[in-house]
Amino acid sequence: MLVIAVVLAYHLRFSVLVDYALPDDSSFRYSTHAIPILAAVPLMLLTLLMMGLYHPRRDQRFYYEAVVILKATAIGLGLTIAFLSFFSKTLFEGRDFSRLQFACYFLLSSSVLLAWRYVFRKTLRVIRSHGRNLRHVAIIGSGRLGQVVCHTFKRNSWTGITPVYFINHHATSSRDTCLGLPVKGGLNDLESVLEAHEITGVIIALPGRMSAELPDLLFRLERFPIDVRIVPDMNPKYMPINMTVSELEGMPILSVRESPLAGWGRIAKRAIDLMGAVVALVIFGIPMFIIAMLIRRSGPGPVIFRQQRMSVNGQRFEIYKFRTMRHIASEVPAIRDLDQGQEAWTKPDDQRITPLGRFLRRTSLDELPQLYNVLLGEMSLVGPRPERPELIKKFREDWRGYMLRQNVKSGMTGWAQINGLRGDTSLRKRIQYDLFYIRNWSIMFDIRILWLTIFKGFVHPNAN
Repeated sequence: MLVIAVVLAYHLRFSVLVDYALPDDSSFRYSTHAIPILAAVPLMLLTLLMMGLYHPRRDQRFYYEAVVILKATAIGLGLTIAFLSFFSKTLFEGRDFSRLQFACYFLLSSSVLLAWRYVFRKTLRVIRSHGRNLRHVAIIGSGRLGQVVCHTFKRNSWTGITPVYFINHHATSSRDTCLGLPVKGGLNDLESVLEAHEITGVIIALPGRMSAELPDLLFRLERFPIDVRIVPDMNPKYMPINMTVSELEGMPILSVRESPLAGWGRIAKRAIDLMGAVVALVIFGIPMFIIAMLIRRSGPGPVIFRQQRMSVNGQRFEIYKFRTMRHIASEVPAIRDLDQGQEAWTKPDDQRITPLGRFLRRTSLDELPQLYNVLLGEMSLVGPRPERPELIKKFREDWRGYMLRQNVKSGMTGWAQINGLRGDTSLRKRIQYDLFYIRNWSIMFDIRILWLTIFKGFVHPNAN
């Protein structure tokens, strides 16, 4: 695939895109202008190997494989350019390679690898649908978790991992079948069952209360040359962030709750925040000035309303908004029935709201000063809406999972907001949408939310 990409990159650059060549290049011979295959291909293959592309990916979707390919080809291209630049004089007679040719090589190499892997996966699916290339596994644990595991693999038959029988998580088993599959016995029968019924792997799905049995079970499974997978009995509802496994001096560490905005993700998000805030201030600069003048003429009080809010890791900051009420003290949303776990927000017919403020709230223009919060790094363009510290103190006790929202920086807009969960709406639903955002965060997800905000984020009936 990579050799094909090198050859096609040469022809694309010097046959199709020949008009972009330098005027003094009168002839383009493959022997002098092609990217050396002996350098480019091994470096790219080494990068793909180091990035883990050749690890088994039977239970991973194509999306994750595609991300690895794109990252690896970008790194491999950089290594190729560095290698050719370093040895240009000694090995390649000072040849000046075309930058456009390198760009073509990157696009073609990533494209052919993605296409090849996609076709390969589709071919495997067809083969597996006919009962070939399967991995028959036993599920140890016939309780709720074991049944979830069985259902999940049956729904995702593309993996080729097929449960064929259960082994009960109790010492003995009184049932013969579970979900249409035979139950071959209990944990006391483990060795005899595995010897009598050949399989390629087991999936351990023990209930959480039996976690102490896991070391002994793993020790017993060492006698058999089979793959072993463990599905922990943990409710993903309260683990919104993808779990990762790392190792420190041989000690495995399972991270079940960690901010997804780490490393390059945080840098990329901050870059988008800065660019987006600057562009928005340029676009809305004059409207913001006009709104400020209208608020000044509408009555006494400051133009900008400030209030303490809480963002990532419990950090407090002052949020900026255009004043929309007659009195500053009344700007704070009314709170009632907190003993019953109910929160009340400003109502649409609230008499404290000025006519101008009502318009600003309905169009969300009162939140434009928060662009300065974004520039200061106190907020992000996209994220869960920030709440007041006293409300968070109450909600953290009454709403399980609420504090997981604090794992990311608060935002001006978010997944909950563009789905209409604003103002006096269900807090439970809002938490669900915020946790979905955190669990599935990516730069593209942020861009999607920003795009949808243009159509759904400004004017909404619930924006009181």
